[in-house]
Amino acid sequence: MTIAIRRRHFLAASLGGAAALALPAQVRAATMGRGFTHAVASGEPGPNSVMLWTRYAAPASETELSWQVAEDAEFGRIVGEGSCAASEATGHCAKAAVTGLSPATWYFYRFRAPNGDLSPVGRTRTLPAEGLSPFAMAVFSCSNLPFGYFNAYAHAARRNDIHLAVHLGDYIYEYPAGRYPSEEEVVGGREVDPETEIVSLSDYHTRYSLYRSDPDLQRLHQIVPMISIWDDHEIANDAWMHGAENHQPESEGDWEQRKAAALAAYRHWLPMSDEPYKAYEIGDLATLFRLDTRLIGRDEQIDPARILAEAGSMEAGIARLRNQVWSDPARQLLGAQQEAWLAKGLAASAAAKRWQVLAQQVVMGSAYTPVQTTEWIDPASPPMVMQRVQGALALAQVGIPANLDAWGGYPAARSRLLSAAQQADANLIVLAGDSHNAWAFNLAEDGSPAGVEFGVQSVTSPGFEAYFTRTDPQVVAGALMESSPELAWCNTSRRGYGVVSLGAEEARGDYIFVDTIKERSGAAATAKSFTVAQGRKTLAEA
Repeated sequence: MTIAIRRRHFLAASLGGAAALALPAQVRAATMGRGFTHAVASGEPGPNSVMLWTRYAAPASETELSWQVAEDAEFGRIVGEGSCAASEATGHCAKAAVTGLSPATWYFYRFRAPNGDLSPVGRTRTLPAEGLSPFAMAVFSCSNLPFGYFNAYAHAARRNDIHLAVHLGDYIYEYPAGRYPSEEEVVGGREVDPETEIVSLSDYHTRYSLYRSDPDLQRLHQIVPMISIWDDHEIANDAWMHGAENHQPESEGDWEQRKAAALAAYRHWLPMSDEPYKAYEIGDLATLFRLDTRLIGRDEQIDPARILAEAGSMEAGIARLRNQVWSDPARQLLGAQQEAWLAKGLAASAAAKRWQVLAQQVVMGSAYTPVQTTEWIDPASPPMVMQRVQGALALAQVGIPANLDAWGGYPAARSRLLSAAQQADANLIVLAGDSHNAWAFNLAEDGSPAGVEFGVQSVTSPGFEAYFTRTDPQVVAGALMESSPELAWCNTSRRGYGVVSLGAEEARGDYIFVDTIKERSGAAATAKSFTVAQGRKTLAEA
């Protein structure tokens, strides 16, 4: 009882102190300044370990910090101590790998500077080593700061029933000021820094500094550990192994150098280990597989417009795309090494645990362009908009999904993964972000159930409502479900996050929608919930 009360007091103190951080963007950017500038964070939990993070800026190129981990927020029962360095090379960010902890235990931690200054106190939790106790994860994706406030983070941070935060990517966006969002769409006080597109290591550090100065993101990091993985916007839009749609070598330099700078900054600012993919064991309940579907093994995305243009006719182009390019069994999304690692891991986990959860970036379920889409387009739109929609409809008629940047553009890779899950008799739960919309899919392979997918809506980035402004979002969702057999439900107009709760006999996915992102608000509610019974591999409405 005493520990629970102290936790509540700690949460209240965290919430009370956050208001002081609600500063204009120009002031927040200046927090690259001195001292503990961005609070604390934790991640990479194991049954006996966790990674701690902070940022301490000082004139020296490197500062030795000490850290403490305790069972209580007052640090009367210290269970671990050590040191780590905040260096100029890492943007003055510091990380410490803590071991020797007890499983399934809440801990408090802090850092101390050489002059005696203390960081804010953080709270973290280790994973269970055994047992089937319920386990809850808050799942996030796509947080574009200029589009609005991070109220999804704020709402999740106010809960006291979450064991872990999972961020599926697009934690930051790389664009310059005035591009996605436009200048007219920017919520006041949330302008980007730097104003140019970020390309260098210094650029990425500055953009992370801005995002991480947001009080709601700081609060979430401060009170719960996070497992995270990058998607494309941490580097550049529609990235793949050897390039990106939003990378122009002639003006932005070598792709490999930009990618290396982006990933270095990500690892500096996030409490993340160096492994590009990794498995986390949650007692006897589940294995959480953190995957990279973006950089290490992805072949270039299909460009239907180019293929159709080269073919000379719609009919010839669709045939070539469907029979040669799209269905090519050699096309990779994970890469051969990661794919083999995952198949082996699914088999081992399914033999010992109740659930196999994939924390990965892009939607796996197949959604097809509805025939009604042509009716939703604003007549004032450029002609190319209608041309693209007509092309997407032609693809849908031959069984090609709408989003070729997701698993739908890599059908052989998807088939191999789902077949591996079926062969292992896995209870597969796929988590996905990237699309900005909320999805619930029943995944099938060769006509048989293979698992379920909870695709979470974005924190702030706009969904289909930004493009089909003349059409009721319920009409859009209804048409998508009608045209897509795997799709059990979707919402294409609301922002928020998801909560996935694992139990011994049942898993549950809750879709939490915030009331607004245009002003800071803690108002949110569960709009839809699904369950999946252990062994069933299909969703049921809760």
